[in-house]
Amino acid sequence: MANIKTVAKHAGVSVATVSRFLNNKDYVSQEAKAAIERAIKELNYRPNQVARSLTTKQTNIIGLIVPDITNPFFPQLARAVEDTALSLGYTVVLCNSDEQEEKEKLYIERLRQTYVAGFIVASNLISEQSYLELNIPVVALDRKDNSQLPYVSTNNFEAAKLGSAYLIERGATNLICLSGPQNAGTFAERAKGFEAAMTDNVSYRIVEGDLRYQYAFESTKEALAQDRTIDGVFACSDYAALGALKAIQEAGLRVPEDVQVVGYDGIELGDMVLPGLTTVAQPVYGLGETATRMLISKLEDKEIQQTRVVLEASLCVRGTTK
Repeated sequence: MANIKTVAKHAGVSVATVSRFLNNKDYVSQEAKAAIERAIKELNYRPNQVARSLTTKQTNIIGLIVPDITNPFFPQLARAVEDTALSLGYTVVLCNSDEQEEKEKLYIERLRQTYVAGFIVASNLISEQSYLELNIPVVALDRKDNSQLPYVSTNNFEAAKLGSAYLIERGATNLICLSGPQNAGTFAERAKGFEAAMTDNVSYRIVEGDLRYQYAFESTKEALAQDRTIDGVFACSDYAALGALKAIQEAGLRVPEDVQVVGYDGIELGDMVLPGLTTVAQPVYGLGETATRMLISKLEDKEIQQTRVVLEASLCVRGTTK
């Protein structure tokens, strides 16, 4: 099996020259580069990435941290990150924090020990300051406008306002909003957007909590048990909207005739259920691709035109609204 010494001998250069070439550090003449490249090809040499990382204190590995891998939004996002990273010569390690701060911190520390090149963070559990102190490039997904981190997002306030206003436009007069924790900027902005869409002739309340499927099911079930006149549900994620649909149907109510539902995200599963889920669709693939390109540009010291990118969401009307 070829190693750095056999490559050096085959190319007629020193081991140090091959090392400089592989690590892209210091000067290597064009003649030496050509000889090394020929030797690598002829010997079918594959550099030891672990050894290289010990030398350079960096790998071509990107850490992607998501809060809940069971939410279909995040696998779709991860697909975009992985596709883009692979096309640019990087590998992605997916870390699911389960919405646990300590688990997220553990992932960060473990990846730091392997000299991860940078992070893409789709979680709001750990403070921005903690990420800034890592001294590793980080790009965030769905952060507030005043974020100190480079980020890619949609306009959560305006998008949620759009979806909520559509419920009222279609005749809903007694609405609930299934929102995530208000200390998470993303969900706080969506809840504010919902509230901003409310008019004088409607009643509403915001149900704050966990946006996982089962919690959304239980929350909606409880809300309907307390008030059978609820006729509109705006869920701050499609995954939560699916839980709400189940609760509505189990309560013997019809969708959309009795209760209309609008979700948020645009996951593929929303088009597979019956009735199809009306949603505020984020450009999921675009979010992942843009964040990955931004991070890799930082890693490769390329100029970044924008460090705060806001993509447009759109209303996708299906069968859960009239």
